[in-house]
Amino acid sequence: MIWPFFGAFMLATGTLLERLVLMKKIISVKFYQSAQFTAIVIAMLPFIPFFWEISREALTLKNILIFIGIIIISILANYITFYSMKNRQLSKIESAKITEPLFIILLAFIFSFIFGTGLYQRNSNILIPSLIAAAALILSNIKKKHIKFNKYYLFAISGSFLFALELVLSRLILNFYNPITFYFLRCIFVLAASLIIMKPKFNKNIDTKTILQILSTGAIKMAYRLIIYLGYVGLGVIETTLTLMLGPILIYFFAWKFLKEKITWTQILTAVIILGCIAYIWLV
Repeated sequence: MIWPFFGAFMLATGTLLERLVLMKKIISVKFYQSAQFTAIVIAMLPFIPFFWEISREALTLKNILIFIGIIIISILANYITFYSMKNRQLSKIESAKITEPLFIILLAFIFSFIFGTGLYQRNSNILIPSLIAAAALILSNIKKKHIKFNKYYLFAISGSFLFALELVLSRLILNFYNPITFYFLRCIFVLAASLIIMKPKFNKNIDTKTILQILSTGAIKMAYRLIIYLGYVGLGVIETTLTLMLGPILIYFFAWKFLKEKITWTQILTAVIILGCIAYIWLV
């Protein structure tokens, strides 16, 4: 149960590093997407010989089509999210990005009627506190001066929905892979497609510090996604999502601490509500 808390910390740290790199003028969105997935693949290579595992069920036509759908959604979700982060401060798009947990919960609830409760939860003791926490998270971050429905804000919302859809779809086939194998294959295919479609150009002026930041972000993203997958299989989609809602709270704290962006009392209250909801579902 403690792993999703580490996941929340990694989400906050990884998002901060992404923004720090994307803020640099020499870093294009196309280059960053390819660079980050290269970093993730490099970070995972040492583990693949020990954790390579695919069952026969993964190779059925239905499950291959689901996997292809996940790849396509991931390419688009990453690109439009990076595009919005490149052009707007975290504080101005975070109210859009934090809709992802709500999308995950609602999609998991809908999928529970289509695919059954074996993979997706429909327990009201879990669903209701999760919806309360998601609503509190969104409402606490709605500010008129930040909600400007320009293309960057709409891209951030669309990216959140697509990431949610990708994660909920992933649960359909996670049991047929070792989580490390699944994420490695996802990333290698996303990387290959990104290189072919986007044709990013490497900038020779990129300094060593930026390269190290990208590599660090790749390692953090790898750990974060593996925690999500393990949480989905061990705890359930909604329970894991609820715990990871602490991530956006930490993002605001880090933005305040390191990027000098403001943090409000409503965000502090939201953290208390989310912690209360997490404690409730674990104690009930």
